[in-house]
Amino acid sequence: MGDFNLALVIVAIVVCVLVFIFNVYLLVNYQHPDDANQAYFPKFVVVLGLSVAAISILMLPADVANRQACRHAIYNGACNLTLPMKDLWLAVYILDAVLVFFVIPFAMFYYEGDQDKSVGKRIKSALIWVIMTAIVCALVLGILYGLVGKVDFTVRHLSSTTTNFPTSWEFSGGQQCVGGSGVHQCSAYLANETSEKTWTMRTTFPEYVVALATIVGSVLFSIFGGVGIACLPLGLIFSFIRRPKAVITRSQYIKEATELGKKARELKKAADTLHQEERSGSKGRKWRKNVKSVEKELLQLEEDVKLLEEMYPQGEKAETSWALTVLGYLAKLVLGILGFIVSVAWVAHIVIYLLINPPLHPFLNEVFIKLDDLWGLLGTAAFAFFCFYLLLAVIAGAMMLGLRLVFITIHPMKWGATLMNSFLFNVGLILLCSISVIQFCSTAFGYYAQATAAQEIFGHTLESLRGIKYLYKYNVFQIAFVVLAGLTFVYYAAFGWRRRKPSGKFQLSS
Repeated sequence: MGDFNLALVIVAIVVCVLVFIFNVYLLVNYQHPDDANQAYFPKFVVVLGLSVAAISILMLPADVANRQACRHAIYNGACNLTLPMKDLWLAVYILDAVLVFFVIPFAMFYYEGDQDKSVGKRIKSALIWVIMTAIVCALVLGILYGLVGKVDFTVRHLSSTTTNFPTSWEFSGGQQCVGGSGVHQCSAYLANETSEKTWTMRTTFPEYVVALATIVGSVLFSIFGGVGIACLPLGLIFSFIRRPKAVITRSQYIKEATELGKKARELKKAADTLHQEERSGSKGRKWRKNVKSVEKELLQLEEDVKLLEEMYPQGEKAETSWALTVLGYLAKLVLGILGFIVSVAWVAHIVIYLLINPPLHPFLNEVFIKLDDLWGLLGTAAFAFFCFYLLLAVIAGAMMLGLRLVFITIHPMKWGATLMNSFLFNVGLILLCSISVIQFCSTAFGYYAQATAAQEIFGHTLESLRGIKYLYKYNVFQIAFVVLAGLTFVYYAAFGWRRRKPSGKFQLSS
């Protein structure tokens, strides 16, 4: 069937099914026992959101493979039987935006609603918040699209004279094209700057929605990704350095456990007080501030308990438990070293290929191409790995900053103890940043991913959008990414080696 790549379609279907099964597995094993056999709608949203995020990351390698299916076509327009990647990109990212700004907030409002209210009242309350959000978003998007929803492409007017068909073809550095009467007029080489003009056209509304969602995600991506690209590997390495070297004595264990027990009782008392205030309807700024303080202290308490259990394993298999702890820290060291190499490669590639104009070297682009020459899917697999690693860095950066900044509510993921609101929050974060990860990767690996549908959407259209193009023209997000990565590295070099002991302290802001 011409250029139709049946194998690519089969692989895409199989990958989608595997992604769905894997996300169901994550949900089942990470969910809190209190959410078992209930909260089905939030669970459906979680699985759908995780599937969309994973598929969107994998679509860029698929886009590259889809381009390869047209390599025998005389021109790109002659290849019309492959996957409709541009339509698929727009569909996935419109679904992404709907999930982030409407469906996930509705699911969170419904899940976190007062359990004493009826299902109908909880749905009504959640719908009111979502409808208000939808109206505001629709007004903002409509006004912006009507005023500045255009792209400005810089074009150069070229012209040339005609000449008789030559009897022989002789081209060199001094003769780059066919000329007449001994004069070689090559407008593409000789045109001056006055021939440049701006070609303006209105972009489609779906592309504009994707572009604005990408801008929002790019702000978070430059912050979380810049911090995460350094803290992801360094956190693992310094976790090995700070590891407990030996078990503590029983007397030390009893002393620390007593302090943690006192802290736990204080936390429970504070949580009961806040719950009573919620029932009475006094949920002001002071109440919300205290709730965040209790949440942060609870996370700190759980970390202290885990660290204490590592330093004093108990039970009949205490020696086995200690051996597994030691092996776990060794695994962190190995993964940290490998991650550090990947992070350095990412930062070096950004500097060499994106921040220096013209680029010094294609770097990772050329690595992927050479891997493809060795085996068809090897370069694509390496390409997909680097994209996934960047998304993991964003998540690691969000977790690190969320534990240290007051204005960010952190929702950690824990095996067998993750509530649905934490699931929904993290899925929304992953979805929002996944758009920017794809846009960033399509730009960073522009040489390898050239002539793809993703580059058309996230390269030409987004980087030429009126009012937004200057953020990409002057590499604002890339510079912020590299600067924050450097600052995080300095932070870990100065403080990351310090070993933290169980605090045994609790202070609640009054």
